[in-house]
Amino acid sequence: VPAQTIAPKFTGRFNKGVDYVGNLDQFAKEFEEDVLVIDFAVKEFGLPEELKLSVHSGSDKFSIYPIMAEVIRKYDKGLHLKTAGTTWLEEVIGLAVAGGEGLELAKKIYENSYNRKEELCAPYADVIDIDGSKLPSVEEVNGWSSEKFANTLRHIPGHADYNSNFRQLIHVAYKVAAEMGSEYTELLIKYADIIGSCVEDNIYERHLKRLFAI
Repeated sequence: VPAQTIAPKFTGRFNKGVDYVGNLDQFAKEFEEDVLVIDFAVKEFGLPEELKLSVHSGSDKFSIYPIMAEVIRKYDKGLHLKTAGTTWLEEVIGLAVAGGEGLELAKKIYENSYNRKEELCAPYADVIDIDGSKLPSVEEVNGWSSEKFANTLRHIPGHADYNSNFRQLIHVAYKVAAEMGSEYTELLIKYADIIGSCVEDNIYERHLKRLFAI
């Protein structure tokens, strides 16, 4: 099977669904070096021309997107960015924005996530940093409006409501939604327009535009 991407380990932390934590100058140096190493390997060892650098977990790493954009533009290279988890979060945001039973289901997902925190976080211990003392209680969240829930979960650094701990917990809690089966998927279908808009805005506005200077 021809290799399509190579995903090296970079300096700093690439926690699930939140921004990069680390030295930007060091990352810039490593990223450019890796792009050039792959370019050399393609020519030297006959690897596929489309071989590209892959960044895991690359979604929501807004502070390093300008660096990545500059390097891939400089050398005319492709890039693979893993974003599946952030799309799952947009589904939950879309449910919350829809209100009514959508908001109630989003709150139910949080309640189950909160009560199963240790179980859900254990497989991702190396790629999350959650301060349990900064997680809102289930009772508090149950009193939130659609806007409050969405703003707390949506990744907009600097927003007064944004809570990276809340976001990371929901990020690793997709198992909770999967266990709900049709209770979850039927509402995805019912509110497909709202959820689709959230997903599109996230991928295009926050990711593609920043990465490729669209």
